Amino acid sequence: MSGAGNMALGEPQADYGSVAAVGLFVALMCVCIVVGHLLEENRWMNESITALFIGLGTGAVILFASSGQHSRVLVFSEDLFFIYLLPPIIFNAGLQVKKKQFFRNFITITLFGAVGTLISFTVISLGALGLISRLNIGELELADYLALGAIFSATDSVCTLQVLSQDETPFLYSLVFGEGVVNDATSVVLFNAIQNFDLGNINAARLLQFIGSFLYLFGTSTILGVAAGLLSAYIIKKLYFGRHSTDREVSIMMLMAYLSYMLAELLDLSGILTVFFCGIVMSHYTWHNVTESSRITTKHAFATLSFIAETFLFLYVGMDALDIEKWRIVGQSYSPVKSVALSSTILALVLVARAAFVFPLSFLSNLTKKTPGGKISLRQQVIVWWAGLMRGAVSIALAYNKFTRSGHTQQPSNAIMITSTIIVVLFSTIVFGLLTKPLIRLLIPARHLSREPSALSEPSSPKSFLEHLIANSPDHPDPENGISLRRPTSLRLLLASPTRSVHHYWRKFDDGFMRPVFGGRGFVPFVPGSPTESSVPLLPGNEN
Repeated sequence: MSGAGNMALGEPQADYGSVAAVGLFVALMCVCIVVGHLLEENRWMNESITALFIGLGTGAVILFASSGQHSRVLVFSEDLFFIYLLPPIIFNAGLQVKKKQFFRNFITITLFGAVGTLISFTVISLGALGLISRLNIGELELADYLALGAIFSATDSVCTLQVLSQDETPFLYSLVFGEGVVNDATSVVLFNAIQNFDLGNINAARLLQFIGSFLYLFGTSTILGVAAGLLSAYIIKKLYFGRHSTDREVSIMMLMAYLSYMLAELLDLSGILTVFFCGIVMSHYTWHNVTESSRITTKHAFATLSFIAETFLFLYVGMDALDIEKWRIVGQSYSPVKSVALSSTILALVLVARAAFVFPLSFLSNLTKKTPGGKISLRQQVIVWWAGLMRGAVSIALAYNKFTRSGHTQQPSNAIMITSTIIVVLFSTIVFGLLTKPLIRLLIPARHLSREPSALSEPSSPKSFLEHLIANSPDHPDPENGISLRRPTSLRLLLASPTRSVHHYWRKFDDGFMRPVFGGRGFVPFVPGSPTESSVPLLPGNEN
C-alpha cells in the first residue's frame, strides 16, 4: 500500500515539470508582447530579436539558478519545430501574401530559391571542405561537409517576416520571403538527399536522377497545396456552413490547411511548399466563400497563431543556445580560438555564398525584363543579399538532426558543429536583423516607401474600397518602382510584357471557369437564411 501510495504521490511530480515549463514559456511570451509593443517604433529592434534576447536572458538566469547544471526547460525537438511551429507561420504568410506581386516575380523567386540555393550549397560545401578541414576539429567525412552546405544554405523566412514590411516594400518582401520559402524547401530536400545519397557512387545519371527527383518534389508539393486549397473552397461553397455555424467554416479552413502539411510530410514531399501554396489558394477562393464574420475571424486567428509560433520559436532558440552540455564538451576539447575560427569561417562562407548568386542571378533576371519597373536595382540587390543572410531555426533543426541524437551528443566534433551553428544563428539574427531596417531606410528613402492595404484587409468604407480596387488595378503604377505598365494588346508585345499577358489570360480563365466552380470574390451566391453581410459587393475583376 505504501508503495502504491508513493507512486500516486510521485505522478503529480512528473507532471509538475511539464506544467512549469509551459507556464514559463507562456509568461515569457506575455513579456515579449509587452516589450515588443513598447519597442514598436524603435528603428533597430523587432519582435524576433526581442524574443531572442529574452530567451537568452532567461537561459542565463536558469543556468545561474541551477549552479551551471542546465539552462533550458525544454530540449530542442525537430518534431516540435517542423510539425507544430512552422506550419502556422508559413500558412499565414501564404494567406496574407500579395499574390500579384508574388506571381509577377515568380520566375525570379524560383530562380533565387532553387538555383540560388544550389549555388550557395556548392560554395559553402567547397569552402568548408577547403577551410574547415584545416582546423583539425575532428574526423569529418564528405557527407558532413555537404550537410554543412545544406544547413547553412537555409535562410530564416520567419525573421524576414519581421524585418521587411509587405506594405512598405511589397516588391522586396515578395522577392525575399518567396525566395526564403523555396530556399527552405530546397535546403531540406538537399539535406535529406545527402543523408540517403551514396557518395561513393556518383555519376551523371545519379545527378540527373537527383535533379528529376527535386523537380518532381517541387511540382507535386505545389499541386498538393493547390488541391487542398481548392477542395476547401469547393466544400465551403457548396455546403455553406455559415448558414448554421461560422465556427465550422473557420475550423474546416484551419484543419484542411494543416492536413495538407501533414499529408505532404507523410508522402515525403515538402510540407513548407504545400502549406504555403494552400494558403495562397485559400486566400484567393476559400476566404471569400465564408461569411464576413468568419473572414475577420480567420484573418486574425491565423495571424495570431503565426505570431505566437514565431515568438515561441525565438524564445526556444535563445534559451537552447545556452545549453551547458554542448558548451562544456567544446570547452574541454577545443580552445576558444578554434571555436571562434570555425564560426567566423562559416559566417564568411555564408556571406560569400549569398553574394555568389544574388548579384549574378539578379543580372540574369534583369535581362529578361523589358521595363525598368520590373528590374532589380543595385540598391534592391544589396537589400536582398543582406536580408537573406539571417539563419534561423531551420538551420538549427537540420544541425541537430545531423550532429545529435535526441538533442544530445558526446562527440566533440559534433558538439562544436552544434555550438558553431548556434553562434552563427545568433550573430546573423541579432546583428543582421538589427541593421536591416536602417539599411532599408538608407538605401530606399521614406518618400519612396509605399503603404498598401493588406491582401485580406477589409475596406472600412465604400470609398476606401474603391480606392483599394483602383490601387490594385492592372493599369495602376507600381508604388515601389513608380512605373505604370499597360497590358499588351498584340503578340509582338507579349515578349515585352509577359507577366501582364499571363495575368490577363489567367484572369479570363479564372473568371470563366475557376471562380464559378470554386467561388471567390464576387462569385459567392446568396443563401437564404445566412448571416447578413454588410460588406460592399465585391467585383471579381479587380482582385489582388
